[in-house]
Amino acid sequence: MRIISGIYKGKRLLAPKNLPVRPTTDFAKEGLFNILNSRIDFEEITVLDLFSGTGNISFEFASRGASLITAVDQERSCINFIRKTAEDLNFNQINVLKSDVFSVVKKSFGVYDLIFADPPYGLKESQGLPDELLKGSLLKQNGIFIMEHPKDINYDDHPNLVMTRKFGNVHFSLFQH
Repeated sequence: MRIISGIYKGKRLLAPKNLPVRPTTDFAKEGLFNILNSRIDFEEITVLDLFSGTGNISFEFASRGASLITAVDQERSCINFIRKTAEDLNFNQINVLKSDVFSVVKKSFGVYDLIFADPPYGLKESQGLPDELLKGSLLKQNGIFIMEHPKDINYDDHPNLVMTRKFGNVHFSLFQH
């Protein structure tokens, strides 16, 4: 995986092979951030990265200057990798939290401009995340929630859906509060 843009543009990050993750591809990540470029000022946002895995998305936001990023995952090996990489890159704005994502969503421990979720494909309880996040207090008014999901999940009828974009097998649905 590599950082697409920002102060570490082009930097390759090598995650251990044994991490139980399915990282967002560089192709899909580049497509997503091209969409976000016209919608947000990266240097002024706070980000919550749910199911952060390798931290791929968190590092992209940090490289682009996001002021605060909270990366949440329950796998210790993933958390350790994100912490070490953030430290190596001097990304002091990344806070790493080892926790179950659904517990974090229910606790509402902060307010964010943008929330990104990339749950494991096939995790049934994740399909309701848009409703949980949009009715809760984690997302600021007019904030953006992005859900990465496979093609067999469809949010076309959701009242807060702004758009869905497809990049290969990866789908991103953007919702606005």
